[in-house]
Amino acid sequence: MTHAQPQKKSFFNMNVDLMHGPILKSLLLFMLPILVSNLFQQLYNTVDTMIVGNVLGDTALAAIGSCGSIYELLVGFGIGIGNGLAIVAARSYGAQDEDLLKRTVVGSVVIGLIASLVITMAGFFGLHALLQLLDTPAEILEDAYSYIIVIDLGVVVMFMYNLCAGLLRAIGNSVMPLVFLLISSVLNVGLDLWFIAGVGMGVRGAAVATVIAQGISVVLCVLYVLARVCILIPEKKHFAVGSHLYWELFSQSISMGLMSSIVSAGSVVLQYGINGLGTLTIAGHTAARKLFAFTDMPLISMANAGSTFVSQNRGANQPDRVRRGMRQMYLYSVVVMVAAVVLMSFGAQWMVQLISGSSEPIVLENGARYLLWNAPFYAVLGVLLCTRYALQSLGQKVLPLFSSVIELVGKVIFVLVFIPKFQYNAVILCEPIIWCFMTAYLVAVYLHEPFVFPKK
Repeated sequence: MTHAQPQKKSFFNMNVDLMHGPILKSLLLFMLPILVSNLFQQLYNTVDTMIVGNVLGDTALAAIGSCGSIYELLVGFGIGIGNGLAIVAARSYGAQDEDLLKRTVVGSVVIGLIASLVITMAGFFGLHALLQLLDTPAEILEDAYSYIIVIDLGVVVMFMYNLCAGLLRAIGNSVMPLVFLLISSVLNVGLDLWFIAGVGMGVRGAAVATVIAQGISVVLCVLYVLARVCILIPEKKHFAVGSHLYWELFSQSISMGLMSSIVSAGSVVLQYGINGLGTLTIAGHTAARKLFAFTDMPLISMANAGSTFVSQNRGANQPDRVRRGMRQMYLYSVVVMVAAVVLMSFGAQWMVQLISGSSEPIVLENGARYLLWNAPFYAVLGVLLCTRYALQSLGQKVLPLFSSVIELVGKVIFVLVFIPKFQYNAVILCEPIIWCFMTAYLVAVYLHEPFVFPKK
């Protein structure tokens, strides 16, 4: 067995030590680049929305919004797989086993490429029929398809970036993925304006810009790893991954991928209920969801940081540090909730108008109400995300999946029972109510986790 060597400190190798020292400080230092990275990644989508809404109008905005849940389904499964693979890498790093880490890199690339191909093929043959099944309004159906098919063909690019970034974060480096993403974000804005407003590609141009920009991120990540992160560069002997490690990578990645896809499948079901409420309602909901995706980033980023933190300390056999870290992550979620309530109280409608470019009252009022009603539940969402990611990082592959099943079943019930009766108000309250049930279940599972709470 060989051991992972500590990386030299420099701007290009800012590894955060998550296994020693003050927990909250380390988590915040590690989380901050992830937060900024996630914000700029979300900026890809939000810039698309702003330019489409302001240049092409409400109908084009609704076209992108109508396939938003499918976007989450396609990309979310790939990201989930990447996160699962990175969990195994972080455990190897925590155990200081360099050979295992390098074999994990090889196995991760193989599994990731196969998974991306499967996702792309399934989408290529089924997306148009799925949009019709979701009752997408006829006037926006073809625009919606022209957008989502490009995203489907670019799934492998998005997966490879998230895998590269995940492997760097697994060894404590959350800075360089941010640097690459900042560069490609600037490119994405320029390409959006060129393809949509200049070339006249319509909504398809937004998707093409997103795929090209993320492709730049992949190239930069790979070049950086080859030049400066030798601990992640496998040698010929590491290509003998072994069936046991392949199974661990496959089971962990499929568990995370299924969890993401079940959540996204629930969003697809919910989209069916939203699509039946009309084009303007879809447009308002689309703008609100883009803003929600921004404001919940502090929660998602801490959950991602917590996943690496728990994985490394699981590998280092430090259960007490995991317990203390989880308590601090829960408290952090409450602080984010308070900030979200204040922000939405003063700026919800203004932000919806900025994103949508609309002056229609139904677009602005529905979007603002969505944001105001969701904000008090951010603490619940934060606990949910941190606990679910922590359980996956501890090696739980099945039990966390049940929380996603709760979400899927809950959304089906809302679409069948509550949305027809209470219209958009039911759409708004659907997820917050379901979050409460999911969080109660996940916390109960966490409190019985034998590594963190061993029986005396």
